[in-house]
Amino acid sequence: MTTIRAETPADHAAIAEVNRLAFGREAEARLVEAIRASPGFIPALSLVAERDGDVVGHALFSQIAIRTAAGAEVPALALAPVAVLPAYQRQGIGSALIRSGLDRARALGHRIVVVIGHPDYYPRFGFRPARAQGLEAPFPVADPVFLALALTPGALDGVRGTVIYPEAFAGV
Repeated sequence: MTTIRAETPADHAAIAEVNRLAFGREAEARLVEAIRASPGFIPALSLVAERDGDVVGHALFSQIAIRTAAGAEVPALALAPVAVLPAYQRQGIGSALIRSGLDRARALGHRIVVVIGHPDYYPRFGFRPARAQGLEAPFPVADPVFLALALTPGALDGVRGTVIYPEAFAGV
């Protein structure tokens, strides 16, 4: 059985290892550390999947903003990264992490989530192309992988602007 819970400091090394092994590089593990050290970190939205006492997956939702043409900033969340140990992939663990995270984010009053991810995976959670919803990325990214989700009905209505990622994302 898989348990989804918020990370604790004791999980940090395991989370880094999950991200290293899932992505085959260090960038995502460093991203998690940088976000954790930033003001945009939300401890309740850094989730681990635990099976038999071992951390086998991790998903992180952190604060970002959408800057409108008028200069206003609309609060949003970034979903990044999502990682599952290779031996545990394709068993629903990533989906469980994302669903739990979206539910928790909604319960905490967050209204918008943005992800850059696989166009065949994220739509199952309600994500849709972000540009079609009035959002732009601050860097070149293909339409099919730049996705957004309104956690509450109408949260993206009338929101037009550029997604602003904090400095922590610069190295990924």
